[in-house]
Amino acid sequence: MKNIVVAVDFSGGSIHALKYAIKIANSIGANIFMIWVDKTFESDSIYSISKENYRGEVVRRFDELIEQYRDEFTGGKLDYKLRTGKIYSEVVAFAQAKKADLIITGSHGVSGFEEYWIGSNANRIVAHAACPVITVRNMFIIKEKIKRIVMPIDNSTTTLGKLEVTLHLAKLLEAEVHIVNIYSTNLKTMHKRVDNFAQKAKRRFEKENVSCIHERFYTQNVTKVVIDYAKSIDADLISIMTEQDNNLSTGIIGPNAQQIVNHSPIPVLSFHSSNVGLTL
Repeated sequence: MKNIVVAVDFSGGSIHALKYAIKIANSIGANIFMIWVDKTFESDSIYSISKENYRGEVVRRFDELIEQYRDEFTGGKLDYKLRTGKIYSEVVAFAQAKKADLIITGSHGVSGFEEYWIGSNANRIVAHAACPVITVRNMFIIKEKIKRIVMPIDNSTTTLGKLEVTLHLAKLLEAEVHIVNIYSTNLKTMHKRVDNFAQKAKRRFEKENVSCIHERFYTQNVTKVVIDYAKSIDADLISIMTEQDNNLSTGIIGPNAQQIVNHSPIPVLSFHSSNVGLTL
């Protein structure tokens, strides 16, 4: 992993996401590129600055951020970019231009500068990004290192799409992975399917000498079980797929994935099918 993009609107949520990104970048020597998107100039901004000075104020704030975190950031390069357009599409396009391996964004925020765009655009960034996305809530207590990653396994055809990137991230961060079997149906054939997927994942982690723990849960409330388990082990990250599998709609996909992104107090690493096959 070389490049991380962080969406910044100067809200507490976006600055918190930046701090989380710094911890990751410090651990693996990655660059961080911050991006701010000028959607619309709001004349009633509480800062009461003219349109001409608006971007100058943004530049000043970014310069202050770089100065503030200069000593704390020990990774690669820390830089920023200003763009204009639809927020989620500009963040995604910028990440592609930088060949970013990861986007990190707050999952909600209160801006006070232009508008509350971090929270309202987080799910769109997750859905459209060509690389994995980590969403971070402001309440999450950032620790020095990411030590535990929760990776749910369900009966969907896409569930192992997150395996390789989760593996590489765990290796880079020297993190422990918790493989969690989710049985959301009484069908024994589906239980066996989940078991086979989980065993494949476990063998892959063991082959790469990544420490892993294996747990099982029978539940209809997938979101609650995943989040509660992650909280119980003081996890630092939850790794999920986002697609809805039309034939097997009870897994960690579609609506369940959105609920986890929206409600998890723990950062969520999200993938969709276009991310499959990526390595960090």
